[in-house]
Order: sequence, then C-alpha cells, then structure tokens
Amino acid sequence: MTNETIKSIKERRSIRSFKPEQITDDELMTVLEAGTYAPSGRGMQSSQMVVVQNKELMDKIIRMNQDVLGNHEKNPYYGAPTVILVFAPNERTTYIEDGSCLLDTLMLAAHSIGLGSCWIHREKQMFETKEGVELKRELGLSDQMTGIGALALGYAEGEIPEAKPRREDYYSIIR
Repeated sequence: MTNETIKSIKERRSIRSFKPEQITDDELMTVLEAGTYAPSGRGMQSSQMVVVQNKELMDKIIRMNQDVLGNHEKNPYYGAPTVILVFAPNERTTYIEDGSCLLDTLMLAAHSIGLGSCWIHREKQMFETKEGVELKRELGLSDQMTGIGALALGYAEGEIPEAKPRREDYYSIIR
C-alpha cells in the first residue's frame, strides 16, 4: 500500500550539496508551518525553530559547528542557504524526542515540496559553549533551551542519492 506520505518517506534523502540560490519565503513558510504540527510530548509544542539566512550569523554558526567538529576545511551545513536551528527546553522529559520529531517533520515537508535537506548535528555542543550561550540569549532563547540539531535547507545540487538497500533484519513481528 502506497500513498504520497509513504512515497515521500521512501524517496527523501539527506542532501549534502546545495545550490547557492535562496529558497522562497513561501517554501520556507510551508516547511515551518509543517514543523508546527510535529509530534511533541503531551502536545506541548515546546521546541523552538530559529531560521538563519543572514550571512553574518550563518558564518558564525558555520565556524561554531566547525570548532566542535574540529575541522575548519568543510562547511558542516554543506553550503545550504537556509539553516533551521532546533532547540527544546531541557526541563521537559521529552525534549530530545520532541526536537527530533520536529527535525524529521521538517525534512519530510521539505522533500514533499521539492527542497533538499540534511539533519546536522553538534548544535547541543555549540550552544553549550560560552559563545553559544551568549548567542542563544541574543536570539531570545532561555538558558533551558538545548540545541537538538539543525536542518540544512535549500535546492539540491546534483544527483539525489539512491536509497541504500534496506536491512532484512530491520524489524521483527511477534504475534
């Protein structure tokens, strides 16, 4: 049985090369609105998205992520013109799950409208540094907000990768 949602799940891939062209405001708002419908513990909707398209801030988060990675040779956001930082309040027992569901929903929404995306890590470590804590405050986020991850977002450049073969032992059914 297949429908458009299942098709999107099966076809979505992590994109690691983006065109420099900025996405449209309509595309951005479509992805963000879909994110607001992501599952969250007790329906609290406690995660927070911060969209970065500003060059100076983009350069800063690239460097911060590179500092954590220990590699200043590569752009950890793969040249995406838009990055969505995802935070969640660490006093919630489901903050990691809530932020993770949000990132997954954003990726599926992006794919469904023809955008490429890739879940990026190290935001937790980035925003635990002195510089990161200061930046969170500049962004209007409380100290309880923990970086969960980021979404590199834009138009894919080049071929979309093929899916790897699925493991045969991926699941079991007990009846």
